[in-house]
Amino acid sequence: MLPQQSPITHRPSILTALRDGIAQLERERVPSAALAAELLLMHTLGRDRAWIYAHPEQEIDATARQQYFSLIARRASGVPTQHLTGHQEFWGLDFEVTPDVLIPRPETEHVIEVALERLGVSSEAGTSRRKEEFRIADVGTGSGCIAIALVHELPAAKIIATDISAAALEVARRNAARHGVEARIDFIECNLMDALQRQSQGSTDASSAFGGLSASRSMHYDLIASNPPYIGRPEIATLPREVREHEPAIALFGGENGTEIYAPLIAQAAKLLKPAGILVLELGHDSAEHVSRLLDGPEWTSAAITDDLAGISRVASAKRHSN
Repeated sequence: MLPQQSPITHRPSILTALRDGIAQLERERVPSAALAAELLLMHTLGRDRAWIYAHPEQEIDATARQQYFSLIARRASGVPTQHLTGHQEFWGLDFEVTPDVLIPRPETEHVIEVALERLGVSSEAGTSRRKEEFRIADVGTGSGCIAIALVHELPAAKIIATDISAAALEVARRNAARHGVEARIDFIECNLMDALQRQSQGSTDASSAFGGLSASRSMHYDLIASNPPYIGRPEIATLPREVREHEPAIALFGGENGTEIYAPLIAQAAKLLKPAGILVLELGHDSAEHVSRLLDGPEWTSAAITDDLAGISRVASAKRHSN
């Protein structure tokens, strides 16, 4: 049952609507209540934050008010703000999100940062290689945020983005189209890199799954990046209700321990990367030691763990041995 809305007796202005929205969310202990109330009001009115605060006394009509407090009630019941607005920013780009995809998180931007740094194209490393025709695979693309951010940064790169979920791939395709990069990304439905591995072995059936983008090029990659499922199933009760009730389980859970996907993913990457190619993986909160051991093999060199801004081990990266 959705929380009861409080009767509003004062003048129906933008400011009072916002205050009432914040108060209702705070009563229900919604995280970041003020931000959620702002975003839902902006979405309802079709205005940005600057406009909202520049017109606090402007009246809000009854229809908009009803729409706004309907969204507030749904957010108070646990529906993520991003599912109500249909949008989430990532890497400075706007992405469509639905319940079929994981909501892009700010910490996943560290995957992009590490990938660019290890390719030698970060702002610190200079831009001499930025226009190279990098071949990249994004494994478990979800909304497409990693693939699209990398294409945005690397104007000559070509990417194959895989996902086991056909519904997620439809969202990713729409996001690629909205950013005008759909011609540079092939979206392939498969588990991890199974289709890529089959094509590298010369499978005709696998090759037919790829569009014209991939047909003329070797199936070995300069970079493989992934934000794989890494939560253990026993942890479900510890997750916020917004996550456990509304985000796709297939994108969240990496087996009983949360680390089961890393081994097959790393094994496939060792076969599909070019010599000296780069692997970049997002880490779960307890997976750094496990992944470090997997990268301590003869196929890999220069393995590293990068912390996020909170000091949490967030990204593992390594270079495929050049031999």
